[in-house]
Amino acid sequence: MQALLLRAPYDRISERLAALAPALDVVVLEPDGGLTLNGAAFDPAGLKAEIWWLSLDAFGKRGGDYFPRLAGSPDARWVQTAFAGLDNPMFKPLAREGLTVTNSSAQAPAIAEYVTIHALSLLHPIAEQAAHQRAHAWTPVTFREVGQTRWLIVGFGNIGREIAQRARAFGAQVEAVRRSPAAEGLADTVSTLADLPQTLPEADVVVLACALNDETRNLADAAFFAAMKPGAILINIGRGGLVDEDALRAGLDRDQPAHAVLDVFQTEPLPAEAWFWDHPKVRVTPHASNRGELTGARGDELFLANLALYLRGEPMRNVTRAADIGAG
Repeated sequence: MQALLLRAPYDRISERLAALAPALDVVVLEPDGGLTLNGAAFDPAGLKAEIWWLSLDAFGKRGGDYFPRLAGSPDARWVQTAFAGLDNPMFKPLAREGLTVTNSSAQAPAIAEYVTIHALSLLHPIAEQAAHQRAHAWTPVTFREVGQTRWLIVGFGNIGREIAQRARAFGAQVEAVRRSPAAEGLADTVSTLADLPQTLPEADVVVLACALNDETRNLADAAFFAAMKPGAILINIGRGGLVDEDALRAGLDRDQPAHAVLDVFQTEPLPAEAWFWDHPKVRVTPHASNRGELTGARGDELFLANLALYLRGEPMRNVTRAADIGAG
């Protein structure tokens, strides 16, 4: 059995990989475009790789033609990706019969921390307290406790569950929005997208953590914002296409929402002239909520864990529905 890995990720895990799968032939795609096996040149005609690892390295300067090779490979049977969402149309060639695609949960803890920290910093009157300090005013500020708030998490996959875990640690009520209304242990209640007109008016924090597809494109539109509780917080770490940006701007004008924390946008990189940068109620980050220092190491461990399951013929973690691949 063969696997094809890029040099950089191979070097990170080579010792662990050899111990886990000593019989696996790991062909390495070198930075110069050549192939090697056990340090020796490998004839491209002999490449029949069944296992692939689409790490972030595949899209950098040293990625070469790794992705085109994967997209056109008749031998590929499983690919582990470094992405939580695979809605980008570039991934459409992976949505084919006979190829199992697993996405990544490695970034979920980092993204959950990003969401939680931003939400807490907006719920607590830090800005008001700082203003009193600047004025040298000994003025106490009464604040609402996190345990009094309700969080509506739209999309309850790996990221949504990590967010729920952190919010509940502070006593917040959590409602999960997902396809199935069945009970979910980390959520106090569960609803579906169809219930948003009833659930949005009750939510203090609304988190968009769902995939982008035909059902969710421009999900946060004028009606969505009109239904939001005045003073609520919107956090989008899903995809920019989930939000009608003009409708968001109008909503901010009437405090529906009162604050928006945006890590993703319709156009990325965000143009310098975009209105978001200078809006007093908006926080902008450059699609970087996943940039926790441990995200890469968790990604390596996930590949190895899923490889062990694959080799044993057992169900793998994070198998992605073909309908969600390239659907954006």
